[in-house]
Amino acid sequence: QLLKQKAKSSNESLSTCQTYTKKKLPPAAGNGREVAAVNGNRSAEKAKPASKKDSGSAKGSPPLAKPKSKGVATDKNLNGTKNTGKSCKEKKKNGNILKEEGDIKHKRRKAEGLAEQQPTEAEIWFDDVDPKDIEAAIGPEAAKIARRNLGLETGQSKQSVEQVLVKEKASEGLTGAVAMDCEMVGVGPKGEDSIVARVSIVNQFGKCVYDKYVKPTEKVTDYRTAVSGIRPENINTGEDFKTVQKEVADILNGRILVGHALRNDLKVLFLDHPKKKIRDTQKYKPFRQRVKNARPSLKLLCERLLNVQVQTSEHCSV
Repeated sequence: QLLKQKAKSSNESLSTCQTYTKKKLPPAAGNGREVAAVNGNRSAEKAKPASKKDSGSAKGSPPLAKPKSKGVATDKNLNGTKNTGKSCKEKKKNGNILKEEGDIKHKRRKAEGLAEQQPTEAEIWFDDVDPKDIEAAIGPEAAKIARRNLGLETGQSKQSVEQVLVKEKASEGLTGAVAMDCEMVGVGPKGEDSIVARVSIVNQFGKCVYDKYVKPTEKVTDYRTAVSGIRPENINTGEDFKTVQKEVADILNGRILVGHALRNDLKVLFLDHPKKKIRDTQKYKPFRQRVKNARPSLKLLCERLLNVQVQTSEHCSV
């Protein structure tokens, strides 16, 4: 009997709930939570997803509103002139043309700006600056001018190199320090021994104070012209060795002697000089450390320390 009563009451509650839902709840405004609050049974909870599906949105907007708006947007897109296939192609074509025109104008402005910024040769001067750094910072034209001013151009004459190293209005007389270099030729069966062929001395400003060819004391078997620059006609009419030896000794007496590997120059002249008055660039430790070479050549030192190329072809003792 208790089970029959419970079943009967459940059926009555269900019928009441259905009647209430049909009469009282609006079709689009109802939700599952309100049904659950009114009835408080599982049948109302089952109505929850159905009522969510019918509502269409949290605010209870009509379910067809969203598709309708999409339809309107679609119609607008179809009717708009800017979104048609033909207009898209034209836009793309016009965009490419404008882009090309813009690139041409940009290149033209860039070229004009570079032309305006390009310095003249008179405006360029550098102190102890590597031409490679100048080329990276300013450009190849400035680097070319800098190399020309520094005597670094290929095939440059001796005179232009001297103009870089020697001041035009410097003193031409003897000074407390002088620099000496000798050119040599080969004697002996294979030309392995050396004798002096030319002696050059400059003062501390680089002005030449002595430069003479020396008549050979032995038969020359190798003129070493490619390196020494000496030819038979130069030394055949040269000064006597003894005369040159005495004149050089008088100049060096009491003065500081500067040179590169001076032991070789003094050896062919059969001269000696006080060690404390010798300044040999090959033995100077700071130079060797800077170029990272235990016995650096004169060519390497000139290139690294003076930014000047020497001995690119025949040597010149001056």
